Amino acid sequence: MNKILFGAIGAAALILSAPASAADLAARPYTKAPPPVVATIYDWSGFYIGINGGGGSMHSCWDFIDPVTGFATREGCHNATGGTVGGQIGYRWQSSQWVFGVEGQGNWADFSGDFVSSFVINPLNGALVTNRSRMDAFGLITGQVGYAWNNVLFYVKGGAAVVNTKFDVFDTPTGILLSSAASSTRWGGTVGAGLEVGFAPNWSVGVEYDHIFLGNRNRDFFTPAGVFDGTDRISQNVDMGLVRVNYRWGGPAIAKY
Repeated sequence: MNKILFGAIGAAALILSAPASAADLAARPYTKAPPPVVATIYDWSGFYIGINGGGGSMHSCWDFIDPVTGFATREGCHNATGGTVGGQIGYRWQSSQWVFGVEGQGNWADFSGDFVSSFVINPLNGALVTNRSRMDAFGLITGQVGYAWNNVLFYVKGGAAVVNTKFDVFDTPTGILLSSAASSTRWGGTVGAGLEVGFAPNWSVGVEYDHIFLGNRNRDFFTPAGVFDGTDRISQNVDMGLVRVNYRWGGPAIAKY
């Protein structure tokens, strides 16, 4: 009987003490769940405008054209090197990870170089002449196809190119100008590739390589007095590297998921 009584009293005491023990436990503080991680999707769609600068080389080969037979004799080849600065404007639209675009670019340039002809001589002193090539401006009208990894875009481009060039012939010993081909505009084609990185919602920076191929063209040379001095067939190709900064507008807002 005593065992039953003590057992009942102990059980009652245990039941009564349970709420008090629970009340003595510290309340669990409430903490707000951290926001879910949100990834930003960079969209390359929209208009853009920017500036560019860099350097390059124009490779030229000169062939003297015999005025009687029309036979061409190679005088030599050389590279006209220098710097360039300009701007570009275009539009891109993105479908999934593919990016398509059109762009117009115009640059001032200072590509200049010369070489001593291996064939043509100055009849006044019998010395070989020096030929100089100079490019002072170019423009590109191109289409683009690219592939984007979020804010990183790799693209290739191709289209038309227009180049403004001038050619001069000097007496090698004295440096006196003997004759020139008037500055002219020459059309050709261009291909290139670039890598661009978006570092802000509307800003991007990139690097680009371009090759311009202009083929061969006959150029007539005239003395400073305007007297015809001969014809050369001149080929031109240009290689250059550029750094570009673009500002984009008019596309969709930066998406998030």
